[in-house]
Amino acid sequence: MPERRTAIVGAGLSGLVCARILQRHGVPVTVYESDTSPDARQQGGSLDIHEDTGQVALRQAGLHDRFLARTHVGGEDIRLLDKTGRVHVDKREPPGGNGRPEIDRTDLRRLLVESLEPGTIAWGRKLTAARPVEDGHELEFADGSSVRADLVVGADGAWSAVRSLLTPVKPVYTGITIVEIRLTDAATRHPEALAVTGRGSLFALSDHRYIGGHGGDTISLGCGLRVPEDWVAASGIDWDDPDSARAGLLRHYPDWVPELTDLIRGCDDDAIWPRPIYALPTGLTWERVPGVTLVGDAAHLMSPFAGEGANIALIDGADLAREVLAGPDLEASLTRYEKAMFPRGAKSAAGSQKGLDMLFVDGPPRKLIMFFKAMSLVSSVTRPFERVFASKKGNRP
Repeated sequence: MPERRTAIVGAGLSGLVCARILQRHGVPVTVYESDTSPDARQQGGSLDIHEDTGQVALRQAGLHDRFLARTHVGGEDIRLLDKTGRVHVDKREPPGGNGRPEIDRTDLRRLLVESLEPGTIAWGRKLTAARPVEDGHELEFADGSSVRADLVVGADGAWSAVRSLLTPVKPVYTGITIVEIRLTDAATRHPEALAVTGRGSLFALSDHRYIGGHGGDTISLGCGLRVPEDWVAASGIDWDDPDSARAGLLRHYPDWVPELTDLIRGCDDDAIWPRPIYALPTGLTWERVPGVTLVGDAAHLMSPFAGEGANIALIDGADLAREVLAGPDLEASLTRYEKAMFPRGAKSAAGSQKGLDMLFVDGPPRKLIMFFKAMSLVSSVTRPFERVFASKKGNRP
C-alpha cells in the first residue's frame, strides 16, 4: 500500500503540534505555510496554557518540560481596574501557580517549529486553491506549484482556504476592534507602565472600552473598542504614522486616568496594529468530506475573550494526530476526531462570546467583577497596586 500523503496547511500552533506528534510516530507530513520564515511577522502576546487542553497536547508532543522552562514567573497574576484607576481585583499567583502558566506565543511557536525535522515546513507557500481529484485533493499555491494529498488538514486560520472544501460559512465581525500595542524592555524603559500592569494579566475596562493584556519584560496589550467594522479605514488615523495612531487611539479614552492612557503614549513605534475581531458561528459543523478536516481557528474561530483559542488549537492538533495514528481507516479517524472537536469548539466559542459580553458594557466592569468574585478570585491584597494610582490621583475604592 502506498504511503499516505499528509498535507497540513498552516504553521500555527494547531498544525505544528499535529505535525510533531505524527512525526514522533514515524508518519511523514509536510506543513505548507504562507509566511516566508518563522520570523516573518509578529506572533502576538502572551498565552495561558491550560492543564486540560494545551498542556495535554504538549505532553503528547513530548515538549511539556521544554514548555515549562519558557513560562513566566508571576504570569498568572490578575489585575482588574476601571477607567478611574480603581482596583477591583489584584490576585497574585500562588506558589506553584494555578495550572495555567503563561508563555509568549512567539516562544511557543518557535519551540514547535524547532521540534520538527528539517524540511518539514515549506515556507512561502500560500494556498490559493484546493479541489478534490480522483486520488485525494490537489492544493495550488501562489508560487505556481501544486501538490496532491490523501489527507488535507486545514490549519490555516481565520480566513482558511481549506475551509471552503467543507462549508461556505465565513467569519463575521464581532463588533469589536483591538489595536495591539507593545512596550519592550519594560523594566528598564517603562518601569511606571510595569508598575501598572504587573507581570500577569491586566483588565482595565469601562464604557465599552478596554485596555488589557499581559505585563512582563515585554508588555503586550490590546486596546479594545466597540466600533463599526470599517473603523480602521474610516477613522482618519494614519496607522503607518505612530504619532497619528497614538493620538487617534487616545481620542477614545478621553476620561481615563493618565496611568492607563500612558500605556498608549509610551508604546513602541513599530508595534501598533489595528485588528478587527471576527468569529465563526458558534457550533459550526459540516458534513464529512473524505480526506479533509480543520483544526484551530479554521474550524471554530472565536474572539480572544476567554483565553481558549490557543488551547483549543493545540488540543485539536493533538487529538487529530492521535486519531490518525489509531488505525488505517482514515475516514473513521476523521469522524472520531470531528465528533469530539465540534462540541468542544462550540463550548469554547460560547465562552468567548460570554467573555466579550462581560468586558464591553456600559459603565464600570460590574459583570466581570461579579465573575471573578464567583470564581473566588478576589484577593485581599489590592492595596499595594492601588497606591500606584492613589499616590497621584487620590483614587480610593
